[in-house]
Amino acid sequence: MNSEQSAAKRFPKVPIQRRAYAFLIDFATVWVVSSLVGIVTFQLLVFLIGWLGLRVFAVSKYKGQSLGSWAFDMKVIDARFNKIPDLTTLSKREGITGVGAFLAMIGLNYGLPNVLSLLLLISPLVADFVVAVADEQRQQAFHDRIVNTVVVPTKQGFSLDVRIRKTFDQLRDRMRK
Repeated sequence: MNSEQSAAKRFPKVPIQRRAYAFLIDFATVWVVSSLVGIVTFQLLVFLIGWLGLRVFAVSKYKGQSLGSWAFDMKVIDARFNKIPDLTTLSKREGITGVGAFLAMIGLNYGLPNVLSLLLLISPLVADFVVAVADEQRQQAFHDRIVNTVVVPTKQGFSLDVRIRKTFDQLRDRMRK
């Protein structure tokens, strides 16, 4: 058994939907804050500071979890050392994702009337997501492969998906009565 196969068996998988929802929470948080700034240059600066704060410094301080990953019970770990990545690794990882997220933010802010520019600006994030979907064993996105990180489930978090599902089940049961 080679090291790739043993690593795939060593780390449990997080469903790709949960990863996408966690990313959306982080992205929406930073997007809303940076969109309050009117000038595009300052939006870049606020987005960069917010992205690094939420996805690098918070992750290194709070046991591998950002706001979105905390909400969905997962964390990022370094696959080689089986621990929380250091600031350099997280910075590389989130630098790649942050560029795609910033382009998506510009596309969503200014590209809605022009669908072609919106699609072009969102395409780096879509490509990163497609790489994670295509990797059936480890579900590593492009930015995870570059720095060799893995997103794994954890018991520390808010379990937002479970709480929402439970609330909908209760509502459905009440409506049937």
